[in-house]
Amino acid sequence: MKSPPTDSATLIPVPPGSAPPRPVQSANASLVGVVRNPRSHRNKKHPPDDVADPAVLVASPRTKSELSEALAGFAQLGVGLLVIDGGDGTVRDVLTQGIEHFGSNWPRLAVLPKGKTNALAVDLGLPADWPLEKAIAAARVGHTTRRRPILIERSDDPKWRALGFIMGAGMFNQAIDAGQVAHRLGAFQGLAVGLSAATGMFQALFGIGQSAWRALSAMHIRTGPMAEDLPHSEHGNPAARYACGFSTLERFPLGMHPFGKPVPGIQYIVVDAPLRRVMALVPLILKGLDRPLLKRLGVHRGASDEIALDLEGSFILDGESFPAGAYTLRLGPDLHFIAP
Repeated sequence: MKSPPTDSATLIPVPPGSAPPRPVQSANASLVGVVRNPRSHRNKKHPPDDVADPAVLVASPRTKSELSEALAGFAQLGVGLLVIDGGDGTVRDVLTQGIEHFGSNWPRLAVLPKGKTNALAVDLGLPADWPLEKAIAAARVGHTTRRRPILIERSDDPKWRALGFIMGAGMFNQAIDAGQVAHRLGAFQGLAVGLSAATGMFQALFGIGQSAWRALSAMHIRTGPMAEDLPHSEHGNPAARYACGFSTLERFPLGMHPFGKPVPGIQYIVVDAPLRRVMALVPLILKGLDRPLLKRLGVHRGASDEIALDLEGSFILDGESFPAGAYTLRLGPDLHFIAP
């Protein structure tokens, strides 16, 4: 897994090479720890937000190990607020590394939406331009929203885990690639999402032969504590699906509701096959269309606190690709995010 690429590693007031501070017994609400990714889209060529406050500690780790060290330092100092300055990928990496140091005792979190995509920021209702100073001010007022990320564990490696908010496989991978093309063309945020959805719909409707946009991917999906097989329609290959997506967010860019009405647990949408009738309904499905007809066409929605997922292809978690394998999805820690 990639760590957020950054330009320097500075944890204030712990100088490089010095011994880490001794752990404290409780969080210090006045301390603010900031993890800044200077390679995030809107951080490039821009200096960090200038907040003249000695209680604001800034880290810009270059590697996964430096990110872990920075978060360990924040945990030892007992920061009361952890600010993630970057996009969805930076959030994913901070949460994934941070679970080792914070466990179930996380500080409050704030996100500065500086990435190419900021789906979590949309869900939290954050303004597009939310400087550090305003995030800290909102934290002092005490406005928070609770969210639980998806905790993903690999069945053959008990030490492997990741935390994120949007996961997908199958055609989802092609959509992410289309989104990267949109980014290179200068489209970001909701516009990039819209272009990716439109590209996928067009390719699936009119693709010919073995088009990657119409290909099925071998996968086995089981839900709940009893690991019950997710039903499969009569369309396509019973051992494969066209696409699957999972999330714990409640609101999405462009007013979309791909998982239907928000419900507790890990929400999922699974499409068995790229039927042209289904592809023609994609705009309405993304807007939340929910009809009995969809299940007959091989579109499944639901939610579960635990999902077992066997994939023969890679999957995407908050914009990053991860390898094929057998995984278990569970609800992650209960996090409190600062909201305006």
